[in-house]
Amino acid sequence: MARVFVITNPVAARTNPDDRRAVERIFKASGWRVEGALTQQPGDARRLAAEALDLGADIVVAFGGDGTTMQAAAALVGTDVALGLVPGGTGNVLAGNLRIPSAPVPAAQLIARGHSRRIDLGRLERDDGIHYFAVAAGAGADAEIMGGTQTHLKRQWGIGGYFATLFRTLASIRTSPYRITIDGETVEMLASDALVLNCGEMIPPLVRAIREAQPDDGILDLIVLAADTPYQCVRGILRAMQNVWFETGPTPYLMYGRGHEITIETEIVLPVQYDGEVAGTTPVTAVVVPGALRVVSDGIR
Repeated sequence: MARVFVITNPVAARTNPDDRRAVERIFKASGWRVEGALTQQPGDARRLAAEALDLGADIVVAFGGDGTTMQAAAALVGTDVALGLVPGGTGNVLAGNLRIPSAPVPAAQLIARGHSRRIDLGRLERDDGIHYFAVAAGAGADAEIMGGTQTHLKRQWGIGGYFATLFRTLASIRTSPYRITIDGETVEMLASDALVLNCGEMIPPLVRAIREAQPDDGILDLIVLAADTPYQCVRGILRAMQNVWFETGPTPYLMYGRGHEITIETEIVLPVQYDGEVAGTTPVTAVVVPGALRVVSDGIR
């Protein structure tokens, strides 16, 4: 009998007891032994996933947002135990990139079908230890937006909460000197944000940042934006979206790169985020870990 361990974040934007029970019923109907626990504080999802491994779980399910997902994923890196995703957070960007249904019951039904594959992860070493990201890590404006979006806005508006923060801070975005090293090659430039991507879509399936970025290609992608006014910020975002469709290429205010190890250094200390979680300040180095995590999915985009 397969064993599934469900980790639920009860304060995520879109989790509730009824959905949790519905998810568990689907797994039990598949003949699985179901166990689970609720997170109560930061770090619990990682600890609970490690405990699930010790209990002999065959699948660990994260029911919450990208933060809960990546905490659980960190404990499963390098193992054959698959991670199942039941979206319940603000954006659930990884789930979207993997084409996992956004509603809990269809997502649980997909997990019950049991099709899994390996994806890459990005690895960050911070003062408090090793962290992993599946979608993106950034330094600058994106981290300020992630860190500045209050929990009640995320619960009320979902991913729209981040847009509210973006519009509120748009006028204050400024460039500063960045030093970026990709696999040993260094470039210096003025920028307002540097984003390292493992997945291509930032708002699946509507907004794709980089055409070729895939979570299973063994490489990380980089996009660097320079903007000093709201107009320049919007211009850069629209140009990046245009590049996805028409491959019009880089500009003086939009730089791209690809590599296995990417270091971001800044003259002014700037905040860093990984998959929406604030993680200290610059400098930061992201290293790709190919095939680090087995996930249950319905495809990769």
